[in-house]
Amino acid sequence: MVALVNAVQTGVLQGLAEVAVVFSNKPDAPGLTTAAALGCPTASLSSQGRKRAGFDAEVVEVLRQYQTDYVVLAGYMRILSPTFIRAFAGRILNIHPADTHQHQGLHAYEWAFDNRLPETKITVHLVDEGLDTGPILAQRPVDLRGADTLAEVERRGLAVEHQLYAETLAGLLRKELKIEN
Repeated sequence: MVALVNAVQTGVLQGLAEVAVVFSNKPDAPGLTTAAALGCPTASLSSQGRKRAGFDAEVVEVLRQYQTDYVVLAGYMRILSPTFIRAFAGRILNIHPADTHQHQGLHAYEWAFDNRLPETKITVHLVDEGLDTGPILAQRPVDLRGADTLAEVERRGLAVEHQLYAETLAGLLRKELKIEN
């Protein structure tokens, strides 16, 4: 999230995008404090003990109040309901630390490390009603040769994530991207 805000304020997204709101389903999330310190509007609703569809319907209303054009997921670890996905169909982006054709869901860096992969890919994709199955907007390889710890795999991957996500969003806003399945 910080890398995206920085890209909007001084990087590849400057003049192309603005942060309408940083939202979290955890009102005490440190990212909200960080976002506010960076000058971004923030909002939150607790999802604890809530049914997904009802909660997501409320989130849709919150995001609409901020006139959100795109929903860019960054650290949002909930599976979105069809209610939410349909409200922003074709306008929800996610980043996944693997090739989504090879590994979906959580623990992708652990998967790459445990399988001693020489390379993994960072994938930016549109969100559909499946889990990490939406159309791919961009992928970039991450060289894992010599990465002897999970922390090193994560460090290398995050460096690519932070650059690729902003570049992909910029390409989408400029209408330069070809969407792949």
